[in-house]
Amino acid sequence: MEEIIFLNLSLYAWITIITVLAMFAVLLFTKTPAEMAFLGAIAILFVTGTLSEKETCSGFSNSSVVVIGALFIIVGGLVHTGVLQWITKHLLGTPGSYHKAIVRLMLPVAILSSFLNNTTVVALFVNVVKMWGKKMHINPSKLLIPLSYASGMGGLCTLIGTPPNMIISGMYAEQTGVQMNILTPLIPGLFCLCVGILTMILLSRLLPDRKSAEESFESTGDYTVELLVPTECELVGKTVHEAQLDEVKGGNLIEIVRFDHEIITPVEKDEFIFGGDRLIYSGQINDILELKNTHKLVNAEHHVFSVDEMDKKRKLRTAYVSFGSKAIGQKWTETDFSAKDSLTLVAVSRRGERIQESPRDIVLQAGDTLLLDCPASSKSLTDSVKRHLHFFESDEIPNIGKKTLVSALIMLGMILLSSLKIMTLLQSAFLAALLMVATRCCSLEQAWKSINWNILMVFAGSVVLGTAIEKTGLAQMMAAGILNICGDNPLVVMTAVCLVATVVTAFISNTATGAIFFPIIYNAAITLGCNPLPFCVALMISVSSSYATPIGSPTHMLVYAPGAYRFSDFLKVGLLMNVVILIATIFIVTIVFPLK
Repeated sequence: MEEIIFLNLSLYAWITIITVLAMFAVLLFTKTPAEMAFLGAIAILFVTGTLSEKETCSGFSNSSVVVIGALFIIVGGLVHTGVLQWITKHLLGTPGSYHKAIVRLMLPVAILSSFLNNTTVVALFVNVVKMWGKKMHINPSKLLIPLSYASGMGGLCTLIGTPPNMIISGMYAEQTGVQMNILTPLIPGLFCLCVGILTMILLSRLLPDRKSAEESFESTGDYTVELLVPTECELVGKTVHEAQLDEVKGGNLIEIVRFDHEIITPVEKDEFIFGGDRLIYSGQINDILELKNTHKLVNAEHHVFSVDEMDKKRKLRTAYVSFGSKAIGQKWTETDFSAKDSLTLVAVSRRGERIQESPRDIVLQAGDTLLLDCPASSKSLTDSVKRHLHFFESDEIPNIGKKTLVSALIMLGMILLSSLKIMTLLQSAFLAALLMVATRCCSLEQAWKSINWNILMVFAGSVVLGTAIEKTGLAQMMAAGILNICGDNPLVVMTAVCLVATVVTAFISNTATGAIFFPIIYNAAITLGCNPLPFCVALMISVSSSYATPIGSPTHMLVYAPGAYRFSDFLKVGLLMNVVILIATIFIVTIVFPLK
């Protein structure tokens, strides 16, 4: 069949353009999970014949994607044996000034992120940094953006430090037949890290100085009140709903404490009221206290709603509304978290200030901090609620001992075997993952749960999109367009592509950005007769240099709520950081790697 050409592009090229743009729109303007958006894009490219069956499945068999899966198991072993916790505890110390604190924080985080998943590193450091900052009288908002930036900068230093490095190096190997060393980006990465730390110190005055969101929740007496049902009250014998005690002005009934110390939570509408019941409400205390007059209740003798006095089957937890959560734009009562996970909303904080409204009437936003009355064990929470609400606390406290040393040695062995080229990265990663399970640094169940299949789907989808862009000729066309605009100066071309990639990665997955821009920058380098390696390393750094928006990196999302940040806070610091790192990248890459 004759190929259809329109505006110098084939039909398949137009299908690819429309599919990629549609996927971007879905990721930016809807709450569709990233893995579903990528899966939909792959399906369209396959069904329309743009990609063959083999090409469609190429992402799932790509060695870089498989290595990332093995790395999840390795990191799981390090977490379960307490390696990361031990490092976190012993590295921060007590610096003498705020600027020294930034250096003391960013360096170890960057080193850890060079070899470990940076999201895991940041998740482990967030609570530690909040306590550390409190000890030094520094608000978390002055430390958590540097924490997130450091994790991204550290990932630039090795191939396994960040997923885009893996994907780009894998594509480079397919095109050239030459495998990059695990430490190929080390010198450019270290240079950019040093520049980034110095820049962060200079820009630190632009960081906001706000109280932590959790400070609004430090005293339970500030947002809960107990009212006692007298024995001869007319409400005795009625259900909660019949007595009109479930939905009251300014508050929410979260628990009933019986006279025999039985604790009922969550409270159902058909729960009966008995004399001597303590009704525990959260919300606007002044409004709730009106119940004393309207329902003939009395004050409880003492405040029983505290962490120590709560039912051992329940506990207070802090959670953050994730970006893309289905709770965004909804009231708590419109979600299914109460019914499915037995969660009761006690209070809401936004940008460090508690919202003075009844919790059930608040329309939730991304980054809101929620105080929840939850089951004591986080294991009882469903995967659904964990996708939409981020809980930092973990019930699993690792025991630091012999296995801590064993797992650390396994990780170091993997790095040495790969960097000395005794084994390929794929082989050494598989061996390390196997040893983590064989030495019981993590169980088979823990290993399986350590693998984030949603993220692997995004990685695989990114590879497939890159294949489609190259196969349909879009990569060559865009490379030619860049050369027409920028001329034949390699530095100008490299800067232009990396600049656009840095902008794009602020809004979509950095892995997807790397996969999409690799064929473009590679073809541009080949057309110019240049060595493609420096172009590819520059692209690695650029797609991971997403500092200007909180949605540019999962680590930014992790610190957004705890730091009580606004979107503009990232813009103020991040835009300048992006420019500085881009200049540093072009400078160091062209010195370390020959262009010709």
